[in-house]
Amino acid sequence: MNDQAADAIVCRGARKVFGGAVALQRADVTIGAGQIHALVGENGAGKSTLLGLVSGRLSADAGTVDIFGTRLAGGSPRESRDAGLVAVYQELNMVPGLSAEANVFLGQTRTRRGLLDRRGMRRRYLEMCDELDIHVDPEILARDLSVSQQQMLEIMRGIESDGRVILLDEPTAALAEHERETLYRVLRQVNARGTTIVFVSHNLDEVLELSDTVTVLRDGSVVTTAPRGQWTKRNLIEAMVGRSIDRLADRGTHPIGAEVLAVEHVDLPGRVHDVSMDARAGEVVGLWGLVGSGRTSFMRAVAGAEPQTSGTLRIDGVERAWPRSIGAAVRSGVVMVPESRKQALVLGMDGASNYWLGRASGRSPFLARQDEKAQSGDVAEFFAFRRDRLSEPVRNLSGGNQQKVLLAKWAGHRPRVLIVDEPTRGIDIGAKAEVLASLVELASEGAAVVVTSSELEEVLAIANRLLVFAHGRVVREIASNDPEFNVNDIVRHGFDAGELHEPVH
Repeated sequence: MNDQAADAIVCRGARKVFGGAVALQRADVTIGAGQIHALVGENGAGKSTLLGLVSGRLSADAGTVDIFGTRLAGGSPRESRDAGLVAVYQELNMVPGLSAEANVFLGQTRTRRGLLDRRGMRRRYLEMCDELDIHVDPEILARDLSVSQQQMLEIMRGIESDGRVILLDEPTAALAEHERETLYRVLRQVNARGTTIVFVSHNLDEVLELSDTVTVLRDGSVVTTAPRGQWTKRNLIEAMVGRSIDRLADRGTHPIGAEVLAVEHVDLPGRVHDVSMDARAGEVVGLWGLVGSGRTSFMRAVAGAEPQTSGTLRIDGVERAWPRSIGAAVRSGVVMVPESRKQALVLGMDGASNYWLGRASGRSPFLARQDEKAQSGDVAEFFAFRRDRLSEPVRNLSGGNQQKVLLAKWAGHRPRVLIVDEPTRGIDIGAKAEVLASLVELASEGAAVVVTSSELEEVLAIANRLLVFAHGRVVREIASNDPEFNVNDIVRHGFDAGELHEPVH
């Protein structure tokens, strides 16, 4: 075996240009066989482009990419698979109507004497579950599985296809803490079998816990590659952003005004039970709870996305009819930025068009395209999004920039109440700081902001008050000046409520 074949992946001088914009330039990366190798960088740093070249989705404009010594022509995912690489993306490749077992053997069914070998596949499925300590009924439909369980099945599919390299893009972005630990265990077991793991993550604690080696990209270039032992969270952030970030955000010193939002006795059958809360002008109210606590269901209810909800609503002291639709909530002055960027944006349209989508009632039919861009650009710049990129298709933007377009789209309604679900999911540390600072700035202009995040430290950085959810109820309210306004005490309240034993979906 030659020296190159001893490495799993070797990129030399890789370059990729999209429409005149250089996405990756002179990228040199070597990933040793059997390693767990992390790729990190800000949104737009070139990580996704590098993954595209390695997985075969893209072809390099210059340079070379080798997998175990096999030179890729590029532009063919099958070529990468044949070389031994399996890619698991954030948008999982499951067939919802097929069973867990059928999804594992999708495209690689076993036969015996020309007939489908059902017994052999069942035996092999159970063997893999036993080896990896995964407990998923082979008959259950994929649509009924959690995201973490679907990821496990994708990994099992990769093992069954004899994948020598498993590539994962933000593998834990949609997972709760206990689900992340399960995935970490499975990845370590797969790696112990000799499989090379390459993953992209914005969770730097995860990077430092899992990886053997870390490669940092910035502005389309590889900054450096070094063993995990040489990295701390601080120097990793500095390498990624090119500067020091001591704090993600501050909650600000602006005054808190009069009550803007008040909801009382909110009830959503099976999910939310008799919840009341208020929020004042200039205030950021954080919601937190473990998976199944009901916090997201409550936010959706207030935003008009759950028509079965009952309760009372006041905006600026005036009682309103409970919103039975998102449109009704928007007309009341309450808007919600949903968790999923992919579902909330039309990826084939540009940023300006996404901003105006669904706003026809308040928009002149003769509004010139230039005026359209100018108005959407003013709001986009508020969230640190460059207005000169509003003409780009949203699918070409990084996750952080997509998030800024999504925030601008809803903030453009000038709401009295802005509800934000997972504002920083899947975006880099620099973009997180910009997004969180923008939410505080929006509050300082008089809006009431209600926010939830799986990253509790981010909520604590900007919230004036925190409501802890469990079993669809508020079990604790904590002000920012309360001694218990810290991660450990807040998590304890969630667990003490027995959250994981009686989930509310």
